[in-house]
Amino acid sequence: MFIHYRTQGIILKKVDRGEADQLFTIYTKDFGKLEILGKAIRKIKSKLRGGAEIFYLSEIEFIQGKTHKTLTDAILINNFKNLRKDLKRLAISYKISEVLDDLVREQEPDEKIWQLLLETFIKLNNLQLTTYNLIYYYFFWNLLSILGYQPELYNCSLCQKILFPEKLYFFPKEGGIICNNCYQKIKSEEKEIKEIEINTIKILRILLKRDWPILKKLKIDPKTQKSLKEISNFYFSYLHSILMI
Repeated sequence: MFIHYRTQGIILKKVDRGEADQLFTIYTKDFGKLEILGKAIRKIKSKLRGGAEIFYLSEIEFIQGKTHKTLTDAILINNFKNLRKDLKRLAISYKISEVLDDLVREQEPDEKIWQLLLETFIKLNNLQLTTYNLIYYYFFWNLLSILGYQPELYNCSLCQKILFPEKLYFFPKEGGIICNNCYQKIKSEEKEIKEIEINTIKILRILLKRDWPILKKLKIDPKTQKSLKEISNFYFSYLHSILMI
């Protein structure tokens, strides 16, 4: 006899399988990230269709078989309808899904990740912002913090001295910012170092403080937007490479 497990989850990805099945990647409140098979869910008469769609928050039920988990019920809680009306918000939803899927292992429940994911989708659905990329960066950097990869942004990661507004560098291997003096000593030996703007450091500090009253008012110039994107991609690439070993 199969045990039925019930929890809430946000559906992050779906892949068609066979003629009518779909394999879902779902981040759940109680079990972490799961892959769950929806049998015959693509058929019009399937009772699961109404609660199992990408970027839905649903109450789900599943059973554990010998080789995979099977979805047995899905009740919609929130379909985040504004995501589907706005291509920019939808694009950010996919980016959030991809980074979580890449950095988080299966079946490792984490209440902080669940709350961050839920909060991020609610804000992405409800807030009016000049750039929705800010919500992605909010999720990305706070996810890294929860996973133990929060960068040092106030003191040099090598000499530990307080950082001053000068030429500063992001050094993933040492977990944060280094000063120009330390950079000059190691630049010939270390290649994975990138210069970072002072304004970008300020934004990262605000993101990691989760200070939404300030974040909502931020107007980021194109140069800083580019810098924030480059540093985020740079750190993600580094973490992806070490986590995949």
